[in-house]
Amino acid sequence: MFRALARAIHHHRGLVFVASAVFLALAVAALVYGGRLSTGVIEGTEAEQAQQLAAATTVGSSDTTLAVVFHSDTLRSASPEFQEALKATLEATAKLPTVEGVLSPLGAPKAVAAQLQAGTGHDTLALVRLKGDIREATRAFPEVRAVLSTGPLQATVTGRIAFIDALNRLLEKDLLRAELISFPLALLVLLRVFRTWVASLLPLVVGGLAVLSGVAGVFVLSHVTDMAQYTLNVVSLIGMGVAIDYSLFIVSRFRSELERGLDTQAALERTLDTAGRAVAFSGLAVAVGLAGLLFYRGSYLSAMGIGGALVVAFAVLFALTVLPALLSWLGLRVNRGRVPFPRLFEPKEGLWKGVATWVMRHPVLVLVPTLAILVAVGLPFLRLQLAATDITALPAETEARRGAESLRQLFPRQAANGVLVVVQFPSGSAFTAERMGALYDKSRQLAGIPGVLGVDSIVNLKESMDREAYQELADFPEDMLPKEFGQARDAYLHGSVTVMRVLTEASASSQAARDIVETIRKDRAVGDGRLLVAGQTASDVDAGHFVRENTPRAIGFVMGLMCVVLFVLLGSVVLPLKAMLMNLLSIAGSFGALVWIFQEGHLSGLLGFEPGPIEPSLPVLLFCALFGLSMDYEVLLLSRMREEWERTRDNTQAVAEGLERTGGLITSAAAIMVAVFAAFSLAHVVVVKAMGVGMAIAVALDATLVRILLVPAMMRLFGSFNWWAPKALARWLSWAQHAHGPSDGPPR
Repeated sequence: MFRALARAIHHHRGLVFVASAVFLALAVAALVYGGRLSTGVIEGTEAEQAQQLAAATTVGSSDTTLAVVFHSDTLRSASPEFQEALKATLEATAKLPTVEGVLSPLGAPKAVAAQLQAGTGHDTLALVRLKGDIREATRAFPEVRAVLSTGPLQATVTGRIAFIDALNRLLEKDLLRAELISFPLALLVLLRVFRTWVASLLPLVVGGLAVLSGVAGVFVLSHVTDMAQYTLNVVSLIGMGVAIDYSLFIVSRFRSELERGLDTQAALERTLDTAGRAVAFSGLAVAVGLAGLLFYRGSYLSAMGIGGALVVAFAVLFALTVLPALLSWLGLRVNRGRVPFPRLFEPKEGLWKGVATWVMRHPVLVLVPTLAILVAVGLPFLRLQLAATDITALPAETEARRGAESLRQLFPRQAANGVLVVVQFPSGSAFTAERMGALYDKSRQLAGIPGVLGVDSIVNLKESMDREAYQELADFPEDMLPKEFGQARDAYLHGSVTVMRVLTEASASSQAARDIVETIRKDRAVGDGRLLVAGQTASDVDAGHFVRENTPRAIGFVMGLMCVVLFVLLGSVVLPLKAMLMNLLSIAGSFGALVWIFQEGHLSGLLGFEPGPIEPSLPVLLFCALFGLSMDYEVLLLSRMREEWERTRDNTQAVAEGLERTGGLITSAAAIMVAVFAAFSLAHVVVVKAMGVGMAIAVALDATLVRILLVPAMMRLFGSFNWWAPKALARWLSWAQHAHGPSDGPPR
């Protein structure tokens, strides 16, 4: 099949170039048209359901409410000048079609106005509620922010929407910065490997095409499904790495076949039949790994899996079509533009064979300490803590982060972590005497939970009012309700739903806040209503449950299907199981390093971030991506060993020769991936930084300790048993391979 593909591309390379140009034009058009990316949500959780119910109330719509701190160095907040400037700005803001309402000290009841005035005498807080859901509010934010910034007063805007907007902008900048850094680094490694400009630039062409097409695909899909902004960074991170690696394998093999004296067509056929086959299986392995994310349905993780698999498919497609067409056109010219390198950088013949031979002479001596190192590196993973990205993920100079700090210092009650308790009654209005009594009892019960500072609700307006007083209010005629109570009713009640805000000094990601959420959920009875909990802490708790519930199935799927893929490639049932173990070791080392660095704060000064719990999606995303990426080197190494095994039937010779032929290529490919991934460690967003660092560490461990030391040692200990398979499976595989066209045998 791969030989036929090579012949077709060689004879019709002009058609390949035309088709590629058309496809590239469509991708550029999709990029220009743009997408509708979001921050990503996990659908169906209790916190998400509760947030939807609460969104109709003013207090419950905090996700779409902007907190604006107005400040003047010269004007006092009580002065007429300050008041007039504030009034003009807020009136202009309220007239925007995307603004639902504005709450400020102007015209508010005295008790509310007092809470919106800072003790400094120069600062005032206003709350601007935007229309629609969080996606619509995010799109409206730039226009609202522009209006708020007019006038003589300094406006600092924070809140969930401001955080999302700042995060998306930083993600875009981080993506551009990483690409600008990773391309030159990758080119430097490629020049070191190929020593010619022409050969070195080819993988970058394929990498650029894959990433551009992957991003365009994400934009197209974002119009029909929820695609998180993070997906672009994932697509760029994975796409650039695998595309350059696949191209490196193919170009290297093509040049090797030319050096053996084959003409261009024969070299291309042999290249695709060997390296091309390995690339196809490697791409399938990476896609299988990323397909594990599809088990997290209803979340942005599933969309990331689709985006990642899409860019890998593009990388394989271009590596097996556009790249062979370019090689067919270039022929021997692929070696033009020689770059002189010092002798220090020249590869030593027999180096990797010598390493493999030494390892196989002392397999136990190598195996035990290497395993001990990997286990020690992975141990911190046992201390993993998960929490969603919050405002601390932004750099300190970001407006949303500065606004959050100002809010915490000037308006501590408004800035306090609020666990949102939502009570939904079966029908009718929540504003009845019986239900007001039940709400009164529940609010006092919640206030007694350890760590709770207080409760904001419809039945916590005045300390002087008791249970009976609130019940009596529910029986008042509409026109006799006190003004303050009428406004509070609109803020806390909507039909059969009411909300309470349970305040605590504990940060949203702390264990103390999680304990409060768990305690609230233990007793859900509120009269005839049901209690749900929302808010950042509740979302973290639910996200953790969601990940733990779906992860076993995802891991089982990825590992099971990966075993099948490797069996079809290698014809052994032993090697796939060993490959699973090797992958788990390198991934565990990466996870341990992530906890040690990003959660516990080691190297935080060097990398420039604030330590804290790990984003729940990060371990899942890294596992699925890295499990497939690790197969890059596994497929390349073991497939070459299999060639030698089929030729010699000598396990020791097969291992030594396989490592000799691929060792330099694996380290070079790993160096490219590490360079690409490390470029993302310079990101401002901690999640992206951690993703880049985690993947770089995993690839480095995989290409050094695992592939160079552990694999030869274990291959030596297992001997010829490495290549064993039940006779029935071996016969089926042999039939399947011949049914799709036999190969003329592996190259020597």
